[in-house]
Amino acid sequence: MRNVSLFILYTSAGRLLLQHRTHDAPRLPAHWAFFGGGIEAGESSAEALKREVIEELSYHIQRPHFLLAQTVKHGEEESTKYVYVERYEDQPLRLGEGQAMGWFFPDETHALKMIDHDRAIIECVRQYLQEQSG
Repeated sequence: MRNVSLFILYTSAGRLLLQHRTHDAPRLPAHWAFFGGGIEAGESSAEALKREVIEELSYHIQRPHFLLAQTVKHGEEESTKYVYVERYEDQPLRLGEGQAMGWFFPDETHALKMIDHDRAIIECVRQYLQEQSG
């Protein structure tokens, strides 16, 4: 397992942009997940984030906010997810990976096929957005 950088765009209304992975994806097929991907050797989490988001969304990150680092264990292996969020400012988006993308309020994600680790991240984003609006 390798470390990954993840990106969550959110709207002023509090919707989050998620990616619907393809049915033949090597990891988490047909799951809803975040945009982003693996951190290459010699690359920082922020550098990986910029590269992956351009590849997957054709989106140029403006002001990412580092939200959290989540450590995940698979047996003896351990990896870290570096999660960044940014408020969406109407830049065009083009899906470059996955079968679809969609905007969801955090409560709407309960019905989506997601892994528990990602649901925990959604909760952290919800808290962050509440703090920003409060």
